[in-house]
Amino acid sequence: MKKQLAAVISAFMTLALVFSLTACAPSKTENTGNTDAKKKIGIVQIVEHPSLNTIRESLIAELQAQGYKDGETITIDYQNAQGDQTNLKTIAQKFVSNKYDLIVAIATPSAQAVVSETKDIPILFSACTDPLGSGLVTDMEKPGGNVTGTSDAVSAEKIMELGKRITPDIKTIGALYNSSETNSVSVINELKAYAQKNNMTVVDATVTNSSEVQQAVTSLVDKVDALFSPIDNTVASAMPLVTQIANRAKKPIYVGADSMVKDGGLATYGINYQVLGKETGIMAVEILKGKKAGDIPVKTMKDMDIYLNKTTAKAIGINLSDDVLKEAAQVFEN
Repeated sequence: MKKQLAAVISAFMTLALVFSLTACAPSKTENTGNTDAKKKIGIVQIVEHPSLNTIRESLIAELQAQGYKDGETITIDYQNAQGDQTNLKTIAQKFVSNKYDLIVAIATPSAQAVVSETKDIPILFSACTDPLGSGLVTDMEKPGGNVTGTSDAVSAEKIMELGKRITPDIKTIGALYNSSETNSVSVINELKAYAQKNNMTVVDATVTNSSEVQQAVTSLVDKVDALFSPIDNTVASAMPLVTQIANRAKKPIYVGADSMVKDGGLATYGINYQVLGKETGIMAVEILKGKKAGDIPVKTMKDMDIYLNKTTAKAIGINLSDDVLKEAAQVFEN
């Protein structure tokens, strides 16, 4: 009996030791002190087009370069609204209800949708041309609240000065844009001020969605010497169609973004969207490390470059001068 009791006691002590060691060892799913593993980032994008895609990809690359890798130290939930305002609201509400640690809103409509849903979760916008006019912030240097970001503001005056170098006989400009996008309206207002100072006329053709673009462009090309479109999400997503119609009419298109030149616009004097995405990523890291979004100044890109499309120039019978070609940061031939 004593031997049996001793055996039971020995087995019990062995089991107790094993349990003790197991309890002290960290499990595979246990957080061992890296709080970044809990960070959840929602990215909402208004629509698919190259400039906005570049921003997102560059942003994610910068996060990874600084140790924030999706699936390891952070979780990224990317959602695309496909140009639909109702979708934007639904996505914004989802991000807020899930209590994400950071929401990145790419393009002005995305940012406006998210800002209307939360005053607590940090919001980082990107590619918002006019953050003040869009009501996203009240001060570019000291945004306050839970919002900051990067602006892709361009100069309509500088774009059209480039346009005059390439096609000096421009007198009438067709403005193609979505009238509900505040970022587009602000650039078109600048275009109109420039035209007035230079004895030029601006003819508007506004759209509310991509299905209206074809009719708007068709209505413009016979009335104007050139077309102009700002960094407009609706027009940018339909640039191949815009190019096709304008090329048939032999009319140049001056645009607000490098991607719009790549998709057939003749030229722009604009920003590099890869750099914009990187800057947005740097700001995201600051927020993830604990800095308040409202304490970070809104970043506006200062360096602008010339982008040209040689294929479009050839299609409409324009020779790009050697001096303009030499100044270009990139010449597309597609």
